[in-house]
Amino acid sequence: MSNCLKLLGMIAFIAIVPISMLAQQATLTGQVVDDKGLPLVGSSILFEGSSKGTMADIDGNYTINNIEPGTYVINFSFIGFRPQSKSVTFAAGQTVTQNITLETDAMLLKESVVIGYGTVNSEDLTGSTKVVTAKDFSSGNVTTPEQLISGKVSGVQITQNDGAPGSGSRIRIRGGTSINASNDPLIVIDGVPLDNEGISGSANPLNLINPNDIESFVVLKDASAAAIYGSRGANGVILITTKRGSAEGAPLSINIQQGLSLGQVTRTVDMMTASELQAAIEEHGTEDQLALLGTADTDWQNEVFRNSFISETNLGITGGVKRIPYRLSLGYKMEQGVLDLHKLNRTAVGLNLSPKFLQDHLSVEVNTKFSHTDNVFADQGSIGSAVSFDPTQTPLTDSDEYGGYYEWLNPNTGLPNILAGRNPLGLLYQKDDFSDVNRFIGNVKADLELPFYPELHAVINVGTDIANSSGTVDIPAEAASQFVNGGESRYYEATKSNRLLETYINYKKSYEELRSDVDFTAGYSFQHWERENPAFPTLNQDGDTITPAGIPFHTENILISFYGRLLYDFDDRFLLTTTLRRDGSSRFAPENRWGLFPSAALAWRVTEEKFMENVDIVSYLKVRGGYGITGQQDIGNDYPYLANYQTSTPTAYYQLGDEFYSLLRPDGFDYNIKWEETTSTNIGIDFGFANDRVFGSFDYYIKNTDDLLAIVDVPAGANFKNEILTNVGSMTNKGFEVELSVVAVSKEETELTVGANLTMNRNEITKLTQVQDSSSIGILVGGINGGIGNNIQIHAVGSPTNSFYVYEQAYDASGNPIEGEFVDRNGDGVLNEQDRYIHEKPAPDAFVGFYTNLTHKKWSAGFNVRAELGRYVYNNVVSERGWFNSIPAENHINNLHSAFNTTQFITSSPEQFLSDYYLEKANFFR
Repeated sequence: MSNCLKLLGMIAFIAIVPISMLAQQATLTGQVVDDKGLPLVGSSILFEGSSKGTMADIDGNYTINNIEPGTYVINFSFIGFRPQSKSVTFAAGQTVTQNITLETDAMLLKESVVIGYGTVNSEDLTGSTKVVTAKDFSSGNVTTPEQLISGKVSGVQITQNDGAPGSGSRIRIRGGTSINASNDPLIVIDGVPLDNEGISGSANPLNLINPNDIESFVVLKDASAAAIYGSRGANGVILITTKRGSAEGAPLSINIQQGLSLGQVTRTVDMMTASELQAAIEEHGTEDQLALLGTADTDWQNEVFRNSFISETNLGITGGVKRIPYRLSLGYKMEQGVLDLHKLNRTAVGLNLSPKFLQDHLSVEVNTKFSHTDNVFADQGSIGSAVSFDPTQTPLTDSDEYGGYYEWLNPNTGLPNILAGRNPLGLLYQKDDFSDVNRFIGNVKADLELPFYPELHAVINVGTDIANSSGTVDIPAEAASQFVNGGESRYYEATKSNRLLETYINYKKSYEELRSDVDFTAGYSFQHWERENPAFPTLNQDGDTITPAGIPFHTENILISFYGRLLYDFDDRFLLTTTLRRDGSSRFAPENRWGLFPSAALAWRVTEEKFMENVDIVSYLKVRGGYGITGQQDIGNDYPYLANYQTSTPTAYYQLGDEFYSLLRPDGFDYNIKWEETTSTNIGIDFGFANDRVFGSFDYYIKNTDDLLAIVDVPAGANFKNEILTNVGSMTNKGFEVELSVVAVSKEETELTVGANLTMNRNEITKLTQVQDSSSIGILVGGINGGIGNNIQIHAVGSPTNSFYVYEQAYDASGNPIEGEFVDRNGDGVLNEQDRYIHEKPAPDAFVGFYTNLTHKKWSAGFNVRAELGRYVYNNVVSERGWFNSIPAENHINNLHSAFNTTQFITSSPEQFLSDYYLEKANFFR
């Protein structure tokens, strides 16, 4: 009995102790609201140094139980609001009520945004502008800066040109605005506007810049934002700011990053295997063709491609010493291409200084960036050869002739067959193509706040962008690709420079009695570009001249500008931005040299109105509209209005006796040529809901380009080349953009953001001739392999640029294409050029971006995907190699595309090359 009582007593003690302990623990309750008294749903309440915490409910209320007695620091936070910390003491069994009001973090709304010749608070933006900072950049194997924002910005389409290391990207902001001038945006790095001209020896001028040095991108998309850059802003502007040093006294910070990546070709051109090719020849070919086949089974594409390896190391040292914040960066990248031999080695050094003098009245920025790039270029012609070379042949032979590579030979001479393609491996490995490229970008910017009038600042910016390159190309004498000349030995050099001088004043003041803020900028800019290419002869391996040196190339142009901008804010509700720029360019005749580029934009902060005070769901709403005119003068010729002469090609040499002489041929020119002008209208809405947990924007735009630069034919008999670059047309781009971001999780140490954007753009040519000509079909472009002088695309009024211009393929009852038969679209009983029609285009109807960013303490993760829809591509490989008679040529065999198994095309007519059968959807999700 006593044992039973003892057992019951122990059970009671075990049960009572936790209850008594719980009775001694405390409780925290309360409500979290904003400065208007509205509940902050999902706000975070966290005990500092522990995982104990909770989130506020739909009414902003929260409760935390089981708190041990003691004193704790409790952190209250919510995205978009200034966090608060409270020290709270809990007694045993006590319930403490802690109501918290979080204030809007004005710094988020007043974040400084670079807009060209100054900065503005993000809440004061009136144009269509997008800011992407380092925390939102795309990660992974990033070689060139533009890849950091791929898929991140609506209206901005970034497509890499090819898979070569450091190759450039095709950047389009709200569609292309030109036919023959550049459609690339203006890029400005730390206040230095760059040009889009490349330099010999570099695949892409932007690959000379280390992406790891970049802090932010600002994309100016509409004319009201870009008109401050006048004659160069028609294609939009991308402002790049590099990373800066820390404030004085900040501890030294060293950051080391190491990245490794692998790359591979996941899909190759679907050509026939050796057995498939032999079967096709046995069924449709001749005994002579069968006799030419070998016994191997070679996948030539597999022979030239490889798995690539990319390694990157970056070192950043940041600090501040004696009023001089600094950042020193060192970076090295080695990137192999998936095409064997192709490689890029880049070494980059950057130094940024931000000292202040005269009791902080004088601020100085010194930005320097230097890069050295070693390039090994693989012969990309080996890819095309790998597609078409006979798969029944072996890569190597037992002979040392032609380097031991199998080649098609002329049976009569034993020399390489000039009509046959070369061995892909011979092209690849019998060519040494190297280059060294150096680039320095630097500027010094001084901002003086006048001590006697602090509202007025005087700014001067002096900068330069200098690049030089040199390279060699060597092909041995035994190489079949240069057997006629006895090899090749070529050397080249190039130099380009860009010098900048800008000075402007900025006046900024608040007039409280007028409820007005004024920000006025006026300035002057001088920029000078110069390019020089010395001339060197091309020699063979014996030192004999193959091609004479020719004429050395030297060109330059100057741009002088005067500009002004007014930002006006009334009552924190209504915003006005006006800009005016006058540009004078040496590229045009004196009569057309100067142009005026105005813009204006208005914005209304709806959420600052009293009638919005009780609309709890809407945390931010701004409506804006803008109009402006921008220009485009990047036409690839610094002297388009002057008569110019070119040396004739060898096929046009003039014979005098036994000697042949090169002549001078006049180029066509238009003395009255001028820049294109794009008039842009934009209407947009910026919004935020649920305390900005959901935020985004919507924009609708129309861009009309006049004085379109196009290459047009001139009448026969003119005493110069039969085409000329002139202002003849007009073009329109219309579209809309949507951006949406959702803060799905917002806690003290964890945040998850999901974002997406959608862009739809419609491009249309509205005029192509100075005098309306209804009989003109347009301008044929897009040359293709196959036939003679065939063009598959057209610029035509009423259609997008580069639309496909094709014959309509005829099909049988089973849906198979009928060889050589096409639809007589005009019904005249004759198939001719009049039956071609405009069908599809390479530009997408829409492109989409989607991304996520997850951060937890010091860990981060995310992904970025993008898609393009409604675009088409012409498959020139199928049209050239998809019919049987593309196999035979004299004394050699070509491979067939596997499309032959479907079409069973034997021959190809001139019309067949232009069939719409070869247009394929080019949608992608990447």
